[in-house]
Amino acid sequence: MPVPSDLHPIVKQNADALKAAAANKGITVVITEGFRSFKEQDELYKQGRTKKGNIVTYARGGESYHNYGLAIDFALQKKDGSIIWDMEYDGNQNGKSDWLEVVEIAKTLGFEWGGDWKRFKDYPHLEMIPN
Repeated sequence: MPVPSDLHPIVKQNADALKAAAANKGITVVITEGFRSFKEQDELYKQGRTKKGNIVTYARGGESYHNYGLAIDFALQKKDGSIIWDMEYDGNQNGKSDWLEVVEIAKTLGFEWGGDWKRFKDYPHLEMIPN
């Protein structure tokens, strides 16, 4: 079976549904990462190891759900257009974290959240596990 080169259609559909449902709550979601090739994954894996920067992944090429089109990363967009990764931001001013509102929506759509992981918390990460 060939390796995918884009997001799985169901993941894409649910990512679009996530953005729409969040928009209905006054939250703008930006998908910052989707499909990632094995080579791109290996380059990301080097970060914090053989390349400067913080470690952002423990998955090598072929070990990430991004490599199979089954994962996305997201951020929030403020009204001024800036992109943020702030889990406490409450841009819609309803007394709840916009980030956690997005996570709640994502879970209803079948995504698993990297923030629930025990070992390495990956807060922007959402993935769909094949049945």
